[in-house]
Amino acid sequence: MNKKGFTLIELLITIAIIGILAGVATTAYVGSIKKAARSEAYSNLENLRILEESFYADNGDYAPLAGGTLTGTAAIAGALPGFVPGPSTNYVYSLIKNNVITDNSKNRVDDPPTWAAQATPPCFVATAVAIAGTRVENDEFVIDCNNNKNF
Repeated sequence: MNKKGFTLIELLITIAIIGILAGVATTAYVGSIKKAARSEAYSNLENLRILEESFYADNGDYAPLAGGTLTGTAAIAGALPGFVPGPSTNYVYSLIKNNVITDNSKNRVDDPPTWAAQATPPCFVATAVAIAGTRVENDEFVIDCNNNKNF
């Protein structure tokens, strides 16, 4: 008798092995996506700090000149035209004038870094807060004029 094909046990073992490999690959992929989104936020915050220092060199004050806070890419780009963060929609960026980071050991929305008012010498805090529902949900990263950061 000539038997061709696979037994049920062989098929089940093959499916189990494929399932394990798919689970490992999916976990690695999700981790890579989170790391890439966070790297983009870090880069954008470093860019904001450099743009603010350039603005300070030209104007003797940090943006926004009127004081207060700028939130969102369009508002920040209006004050600092070089800020072009790209098409990612994982984070909302803000600039808070006359503040400095006081605790940079935290980086979650539910346990955020802290900053306090400081008008003299002038300073600023740039933030990247993750949008709810994204893979990086609960992330909050900050940098200030003294290059204090929590990332």
